[in-house]
Amino acid sequence: MRLPRPALIATATATAAAALLLTPNGAVADPTPRPGAQPAPPVREGSGLSGPSDRAAAKAPESTTDRALTTPVTELTDGTGTAGGTRGYPREQVLTPDAVNPADKSIKLGLTPYHAIAPKLNALQRLGDRVSVEVAGRSAGGHRLYLVTVTAPESTRQARAQERMRELIENAPSAAAKDPSVKRTYKTPVFFNNNIHGNEWEGTDAALKLIEKLATAQDRSTTDLLARNRVYFNITANPDGRIAGTRANANGFDLNRDFVTASQPEVRAMRQIAIDKQPAVMVDLHGYVNGTLIEPTTPPHGENYEYDLFLKNTYANALGMEAAVNGLGYTPAKDGVEPAQIPFRDQEEGWDDWPPIFTPQYMPFHGTVAAHTVEFPMAVNNDEYDDLPVAELRRRSAINVAIAGAAMRASLNYTQTHRTSLIADQIEVFRRSVTGAAQVPVSPETVPGVPGIGPEDVYTTDFPRAYVIPAGTKAQRSATAAARLVDHLLANDVQVRRATKDFRLGGKTYAKGSYVVDLRQPKRGMANVMLADGRDISDKVSVMYDISGWSLGRLWGATVDTVRTSSPKLSVPDRAVHEAANVGYVAPRGTLRLRLDDAREIAALNSLLTDGVSVRRAADGSAIVPASARAKAVALAKKYDVAFDATKATGTTPLHRVRVAAAVTPGELFALREMNFDVVPVSTAILNAGFDWSKADVLFASAGLNHAGLNTAARGALDAFLDRRGLVGRGATGAALNAATGLLAVEPVEGNGDANGVVRVVNSGGGVTSGAPDHSFVYAPLWFTDLGPGVRVEQSYAAGNPLVSGHWRALEDGSGGPAQAASRASVVSGPHAVLFGTEPLFRDHPKGQFPQVARALLTVS
Repeated sequence: MRLPRPALIATATATAAAALLLTPNGAVADPTPRPGAQPAPPVREGSGLSGPSDRAAAKAPESTTDRALTTPVTELTDGTGTAGGTRGYPREQVLTPDAVNPADKSIKLGLTPYHAIAPKLNALQRLGDRVSVEVAGRSAGGHRLYLVTVTAPESTRQARAQERMRELIENAPSAAAKDPSVKRTYKTPVFFNNNIHGNEWEGTDAALKLIEKLATAQDRSTTDLLARNRVYFNITANPDGRIAGTRANANGFDLNRDFVTASQPEVRAMRQIAIDKQPAVMVDLHGYVNGTLIEPTTPPHGENYEYDLFLKNTYANALGMEAAVNGLGYTPAKDGVEPAQIPFRDQEEGWDDWPPIFTPQYMPFHGTVAAHTVEFPMAVNNDEYDDLPVAELRRRSAINVAIAGAAMRASLNYTQTHRTSLIADQIEVFRRSVTGAAQVPVSPETVPGVPGIGPEDVYTTDFPRAYVIPAGTKAQRSATAAARLVDHLLANDVQVRRATKDFRLGGKTYAKGSYVVDLRQPKRGMANVMLADGRDISDKVSVMYDISGWSLGRLWGATVDTVRTSSPKLSVPDRAVHEAANVGYVAPRGTLRLRLDDAREIAALNSLLTDGVSVRRAADGSAIVPASARAKAVALAKKYDVAFDATKATGTTPLHRVRVAAAVTPGELFALREMNFDVVPVSTAILNAGFDWSKADVLFASAGLNHAGLNTAARGALDAFLDRRGLVGRGATGAALNAATGLLAVEPVEGNGDANGVVRVVNSGGGVTSGAPDHSFVYAPLWFTDLGPGVRVEQSYAAGNPLVSGHWRALEDGSGGPAQAASRASVVSGPHAVLFGTEPLFRDHPKGQFPQVARALLTVS
């Protein structure tokens, strides 16, 4: 039997609950070492009408958004311009040093500042023929991302043979299982990911120490390890945060929440590493939980994994890491270091692997069969960084570096000992996928050696036979959205095919040009985790660590049909595609109409308005563009892949370029800029310092703006602006600002602050939600009652239980649940304000909801 697992979600004190509300960037680990410590309750982006409303607003410069949006996703380069998979090892290059930065936050801790990494890597490459450096991309702040490979030398022919075997494992697993060369000579890929949270530094330094040891050691164990394995190190996944001492990158994004969306260049680089290198084992090094936390996790477990194979290896490797960490000899009395803990074994719930937004929960979809978050114990960030003496900080950092090193060495030992079975299990993951085999539920019989497996650990899914993304204007709400979704699937290494003729599948007829995602493919789990509705898991656990629903099919604005058939082969006339077909189009003559149902269409509209084109809004909410702007439309159709159709409509209301003052979260700021709005970030502090409201046409408020916290002058200036212009508000901050200024006569009702997921909604067809999808996303949902005169319901939560997938329970007193939200207004509007109780821009993810905010801004301004 598994030992009793103390619940992570214990009842929090009022003080702790208030502290949680102050953190804007998602769940973090317990920052304070203490005897018997457990990871803290989830820390959410949340809101709360009764809690602090002055959460930090986003303030990233526009240049970082531009860089994130335009940075290409490329193959790894070794400095010669040659694709990484075609050259032998070593792949050495001389890195140009960065300018010395004495303000780098690593320095105070006695750790390696970012500017010292390139010289260190140059020196490591000179130690022999085992170390190679490739540039995996650049961060949002423009810093290089370094992938280091340590392995025995390989000729070009040998490297190509390794790539052939890697592709065989993925695409022809049954053949790979029988190929003697795979068993004999394929090098197991192991991946160590470091410093994805910028102020969790020590993994980088431990990696550099381990690379040096592997580069120079001449013992038989090391030479055998490098002859039979490739060891990859992402030296710092978040150089922006490492330098600045922040959890997030330069855009304010928690990169370990971005994998399903991949909005940030650092995440796209890690995604490409996963695809190119196909790790069997990976460790993601974090801080700070005392004692050292080593996954596997508590339930719920991701239902799209081959979890039996994953748990078998992840638990066994965790035991080895635990022994290595505890074997360092640190004690609570002497060092303040508690014994290591394994959530699967030691805890009840609250540290789950359900969403694919975290690195170790994303990697299994690319064949990783042992993946871990490791949280070293001694906090050195946040208040500790500011308050503790330098000597104490450096003592703690040295302990963390040693523990991170022990975890990595133990993982290499596990890989070397179990190399054959690891590769066999990776092959089995892909074999089940390509053959459509059923998942194997975990049990003491199917995963021997893992104690305490119970029914609470069993999560599987019923994979459909395929998904179809239909072509044609009647079948597809937005061709632009469909193309974006297809490109995203392809970027995640999901195979997509396009019909060359009309066809019939699953009892429906589809037009030529429709896309088919056959789930009998290597990355079926990836395809399903992105396209499926997901599941309502509200009854499974009391609360989730982070989000619980994310369906691209429901949230990205594209129509996606599920096909269920027992047919072993899909009879569809189609061909494989490597990118979506262009849908950009401009009618050859006459007045043009641009629909405003997609973020890219909004971006194109804003480009026209910036250029001074006279655009008017039609009755259906679309934009009417004069024929004289056809040349600009052609350029925008190509840039944004949008269609300008012919129309005889003339439009009514003139549209103008909107300058948005935005007190918003980082994800919302990024989404506004993605739609090409002219945005100036504001906050309580900025307004108190004196803000020129002539720079803005509308205020969008969701975070970091507290009306009561404004001084007299700032409050008067804000009130005067809102009297003249207007407000778009989201969540508790927006509702509180509306209440303080009396723009809309509504009563906001706070739902469960832990709730999140995909919900069904009913759109009224008004100016804000015209053409909007019938699903939305919520995180700490709100709704509105007691609507006064002049208040329009733009959208409501659906009747019954509106939650489709995610986690949303009523509070202990029975309030705040989905039943209480059912049929209530989720978006309301009036002459000078629009309020959202949903999260239409959450972390730049729910693309299909973006136009609702854009329409609100255009309407109010």
